[in-house]
Amino acid sequence: MQQNSLVEYGSRRVIITITAIVCALLEIVDTTIVNVALNDMKGNLGATTSEIGWVVTAYAIGNVIIIPMTSWLAQQFGRRNYFAVSIVLFTICSYLCGQATGIVELIIFRFLQGVGGGALLTTSQTIITESYPPEKRGMAQAIYGLGVIVGPTLGPPLGGWIIDNVQGGWPFIFYINIPLGVIATLLTLQFVRSPKYAEKSAVGDIDWLGIGLLATFVGSLQYILEKGQEDDWFNSKLIIVLTVTAILGAFFFIWRELTYRNPIVNLRVLKNGNLRVGTILSFILGFGLYGTTFIIPLYTQATLGWTATQAGMLMVPAALMTAFMMPIIGQLLQKGVPQQYLVALGMLGFVFFCLWGYKIITPDTAKDNFFWMLMLRGVAMGMLFIPITTLSLSTLKGRQIGEGAAFTGMMRQLGGSFGIAAITTFMASQNMAHRSNLVSKLDVTNPAVQSRVNAMQQGFMAKGIPSNIALKDAYQAMDYSVTKQAMVLSYMDVFLYVGMIFLICIPFILMVKGNKKKKGEKLDMSAAH
Repeated sequence: MQQNSLVEYGSRRVIITITAIVCALLEIVDTTIVNVALNDMKGNLGATTSEIGWVVTAYAIGNVIIIPMTSWLAQQFGRRNYFAVSIVLFTICSYLCGQATGIVELIIFRFLQGVGGGALLTTSQTIITESYPPEKRGMAQAIYGLGVIVGPTLGPPLGGWIIDNVQGGWPFIFYINIPLGVIATLLTLQFVRSPKYAEKSAVGDIDWLGIGLLATFVGSLQYILEKGQEDDWFNSKLIIVLTVTAILGAFFFIWRELTYRNPIVNLRVLKNGNLRVGTILSFILGFGLYGTTFIIPLYTQATLGWTATQAGMLMVPAALMTAFMMPIIGQLLQKGVPQQYLVALGMLGFVFFCLWGYKIITPDTAKDNFFWMLMLRGVAMGMLFIPITTLSLSTLKGRQIGEGAAFTGMMRQLGGSFGIAAITTFMASQNMAHRSNLVSKLDVTNPAVQSRVNAMQQGFMAKGIPSNIALKDAYQAMDYSVTKQAMVLSYMDVFLYVGMIFLICIPFILMVKGNKKKKGEKLDMSAAH
């Protein structure tokens, strides 16, 4: 591969950088922009809560399946062509998502949008890296890194603003991709160049079986996580069949990739100890990042009754804090601070953020209570992203860096989709448990309960409602109050358990060996994403 020939200068480099960053942002913003629109979609499309969760999950599955294949696909079709086709697929599917009239339609188009989007993230990073001479790549990665970090948090406020202010509602969160996608396609075809690759694989040499096994394994596993709770886990034949499919799919995928001469995903790179630890940490990071970006807007809208814009804007200061932290963390790494110490500190910060959330969540928490808690999350996220990536890639060389970066990217996305699936499932079961527990304590013969019901009945009668209807309304109000309390207790459980997961990881991180960096040696961030 002739990397040097791809270095660009002047306005051409500026245009390529902007094009790549717009594409990366389109991809990342779309991961979270739908979070604040889920309530509206649910009502509009007549979907259940777990069905609407698939709008987020299907996109993530599409991402996860395609990300490990991106470097191989770019070699097959030429990077520029592959990048342009991915933008076109992403843009067309954005239009089709907005046009969807049913939940199944929307989920299919979101999956295909995710397949297009997965390429945008890893390929845009490579394009930026190779457009800059080696001595300027650190700056290029900083620009790219800010987009990657701030992107997930830009989604909710942007989505909220569109839902509250644009006539036509949620379809426009997809339509805004269309003009940007068209411009990005034209700029890509005009300015982006492809490196000269070695021989392409012949059609017969393509690892079709590997592609099929990867899709089968990830898709089955995701369905089990999403629908297990609803279908009563292993009492459902479909869940049992898919569990067996996922296990066999994983086994044969690993076997195929380790034995085939031209694998779609190079699993041998995982022999590197630091990369193995890094992929696990990336998974946990995705779990925490996307899980909390999913749950906070849901809680503020469903329980506190906030508008979509208010829910989205809540996350902005924390995103800015993460952006502020990024260059500082980069400088600390350049000066030789071990990555594992920064990761451990970031994890500890995230634990305190979760415990803070557990403490302040009530049926009517005030907006001001969230500010410093979310700022702490912003600091923690800033301390986790770059150190985890550099720790993962610190002992890899040459082509392995790109392959390792694809693994960490895939695991972060996979962690996010698993996180959202696990949280929705966990909340459904906790909600039922808390509700039955609360109801069991509401004894109708208890004088305190009777006086509460009587007071409510009198309140309704004072508004001119007949006695018998007022009594019925009082019981309904009591039931609503119990439901709300049960939901709040479920949210508290989520914060507590996510915090515990991060806490358990800290001792293991401190055992990892970081790379020994000589004084004055530059840190290569070219594959960090």
